[in-house]
Amino acid sequence: MDALMTFDESVYAAVRLIPRGRVATYGQIALLCGNPRASRAVGWALRRNPSPGAEIPCHRVVNREGRLAPAFAFGGPGAQRDLLEAEGVPFFADGRVDLKRCAWYGPKEGGSV
Repeated sequence: MDALMTFDESVYAAVRLIPRGRVATYGQIALLCGNPRASRAVGWALRRNPSPGAEIPCHRVVNREGRLAPAFAFGGPGAQRDLLEAEGVPFFADGRVDLKRCAWYGPKEGGSV
């Protein structure tokens, strides 16, 4: 995380990097931001997302099991799945995202955002 960035700003910077059709977990984003134990804080930052949608695609962040947010803040419970399906993200019958097929593990260079 850049010393001049707030934690929320570093979360938004990391989420902007997730490619269309891919997802990352809250924990992965926390790790990229330099605070691997801050997955809950990532969730709160995304809830405050000032530019949801194409600019800061918070719908591409799921929990470690591939589960969606129980109350997606930007459009209701079904909106996150709709957005991900429109990008081609595969789901299991139980509603979880297939992380083996679409997980994104961060920039190839590694390190923090």
